Amino acid sequence: MSKRISRMLGSAAIAVLVGACTGGGATTAPSAAASPDAGASATAAATPAGEPVALRFQSLAWQEPVIAANKAIVDEWNAANPNIQVEYVQGDWGSVHDQLVTQFQSGTAPDLIHYESAGIAGFSNQGFLADLKPLLAEEFKSGIAPGVWEAVTYKDDGWYGAPFLLQSYVVFANGGLLAAAGVEPPTIEDPWTWDDLRTAAKQLTTGDQFGMGWPLKSPTASMMSLSLSFDGGFFYDEGGETVVKFGPAEQEVPRRINEMIYTDKSIDPNSIGLSGGDILPGFFGGTYAMIGGANFQTQQMLEQAPEGFEWLMLPPLMGTSQAQAANPQTISISAASEHPAEAAQFIEFFINGENLAKLAMGDFLIPTTEEAGAAVLATTGGKDGWDVTIASGKGLKLAPFQKVESYPQWKDQVATPAFQEFLANSIDLDTLGTKLVDGWTQVGGG
Repeated sequence: MSKRISRMLGSAAIAVLVGACTGGGATTAPSAAASPDAGASATAAATPAGEPVALRFQSLAWQEPVIAANKAIVDEWNAANPNIQVEYVQGDWGSVHDQLVTQFQSGTAPDLIHYESAGIAGFSNQGFLADLKPLLAEEFKSGIAPGVWEAVTYKDDGWYGAPFLLQSYVVFANGGLLAAAGVEPPTIEDPWTWDDLRTAAKQLTTGDQFGMGWPLKSPTASMMSLSLSFDGGFFYDEGGETVVKFGPAEQEVPRRINEMIYTDKSIDPNSIGLSGGDILPGFFGGTYAMIGGANFQTQQMLEQAPEGFEWLMLPPLMGTSQAQAANPQTISISAASEHPAEAAQFIEFFINGENLAKLAMGDFLIPTTEEAGAAVLATTGGKDGWDVTIASGKGLKLAPFQKVESYPQWKDQVATPAFQEFLANSIDLDTLGTKLVDGWTQVGGG
């Protein structure tokens, strides 16, 4: 349970980790196989005398704490490695895909590229990204679970991005309203099923108060990920051809949410068109006893919750399992980079144990290594939802959509408007399925 009194813990913990990683002088290492562990021990290969190697790193960090953490890591690297200088470039999640298309085609792509595993599939298969397998040290590679590496494995079984942060979809609850209604919150050991959520939402719906608000302005990512808890994959291989199916497993999550909106009337229909940030005033004001979201919204909870407001992060919902998509954020190297070995060394430093913990805490996301996860728990004591956040990483797995090259186009052009229509009750479940399946053919999927 998280209270207003612990609001400053996240910032303080980040400061502790930043302090632990600063300092140290410049050193050198003999080759790209060097394995930095922490701080200034991560260093560059020897380079010829003259101008330092210049690398451009395009980051998509957007919350102020993690932007600061990114820049601090880059500054520390530059101070320790005068022969390899990294320029921080601010990117944007909303435009990065189209921007990268233009950059790759024009030969202006940055050396180091921050994105996500599902987004790099097409760029990897088209040869725009470098295979990291021969570039990264064995010690670094072994620190990340094989299943997570699988999420970035594409053409010729290569690794085209270093995975470093993950997210899970959770429910946030107003602890005071749950207690007043006699609703016992779930625990990590005994999570709610989707049926439990539905029952609680109905019990918490009274007068002007909805049991739940669910911001699904951009619904596809959450629908695809949450459907894995019922084994809903959407994308299937049939004789070497990728097809979209909308069977019983894929129907579970959208059907349940639709029924909670229009049958139970426990989800506010007006909340469906909101973004994650837009719904918070209603949550803090008591309009919603619970809201759907992702664990990174913890940052906004800590910053914006009114004095005395008590919120809870509930564990991921149980379907036939708690599975969700392991769609990690990634750092890739452009295949056109003139300095891939030096870029790989920066990656090893950027997401070593201490730095990865710092980045995870800045973004309130799940680090991809046990070492970093343990560091986060040790620093925070599991408060402010960190116990749930770290534990939720165990249910993440590779999702079929992450391997589909045309997924970004299908998501934007087909799935998002179709899910929006269904959640607005403008089309029924069968029509939703038809739009999803036929739309895959229309975008050239196969």
